[in-house]
Amino acid sequence: MDISITQFGDGATRVVLVGKLDILGAEKVGLPLSTVAGAGGNVVVDMRGVDFLASIGIRQLLIAATTIERRSGKLVLLDPTPLVTEVLLTTGVDDILPIVRSDDEARAAFAGAASGAA
Repeated sequence: MDISITQFGDGATRVVLVGKLDILGAEKVGLPLSTVAGAGGNVVVDMRGVDFLASIGIRQLLIAATTIERRSGKLVLLDPTPLVTEVLLTTGVDDILPIVRSDDEARAAFAGAASGAA
C-alpha cells in the first residue's frame, strides 16, 4: 500500500491510496491517516488505486471519518473501484463514508456539509 498526501483546494486534504487495504496496508496508512484526521478540515481519500478492501481497512477509514467529523470536517471517498464500492455498500458504511465520483462532487459534498453546519 502506498499513500501520498497533498492539498485539495481550500483547507481540504487529498489522501491517495494505492494497493491493497488489507492488514498490512491498514498498518501502513494508520498513522498518516490519523495525523491528517487529527489536523482537522475536510479530507478526500482517493480510492481509485485500491484494488482490495478488508474489514481492517474499513476500520481505519471509519476511525478517520469519526475524528474528522468531531472536528467539524467531512471525509469522502473518491471513485473507489467497482469491487471496493461493492464492499463498502454491502457493509453499509456508505452513510458514514460517502462515495463521490469526481473532484467536483467532493467539493459539493464539502460545501453541503458547511452549509448544513451553519
